[in-house]
Amino acid sequence: MIKRKGSYPTENAEKMRGGDGFAKIERLLTPAELNEKGRLYAILSLEPGSSVGYHVHEGEMESYYIISGEAEYMDNDEKLHLLPGDTTHTPAGSGHSIKCIGDSTLTVLALILYQ
Repeated sequence: MIKRKGSYPTENAEKMRGGDGFAKIERLLTPAELNEKGRLYAILSLEPGSSVGYHVHEGEMESYYIISGEAEYMDNDEKLHLLPGDTTHTPAGSGHSIKCIGDSTLTVLALILYQ
C-alpha cells in the first residue's frame, strides 16, 4: 500500500492539549494500520507561537522527530531547545510540551505507541 502526499486525513486542532494557536495534524497511518499497537503516526505542523500544551502519557509513549523549524520543548521539568534532526522520547508516566519558537513552521513526525 502506498499513500500519496495530499491524501492524508488532516485536521486543525485549536489549543491542542491546552496549548496556543493551532496544530495541523496529517494522519499518516490509522490505528488499524499500526496493528492497534499505537494511536498516532502523523506529521504535526505548528506555526510560530503555536504549541501543544504540557500533558502526561499514561499507558503509551510518544516520540517526536523534528523535520524542520525550531522548538522549545518541555521534558518533564526540563526546558530544551530542539532543531531539525532531534528526536524526543516520552515514556509512559512522563510529560512533555512543544512550542514553535522560530520564524518558520515547526514540522514534527509524531508517533504514539501503547505500552
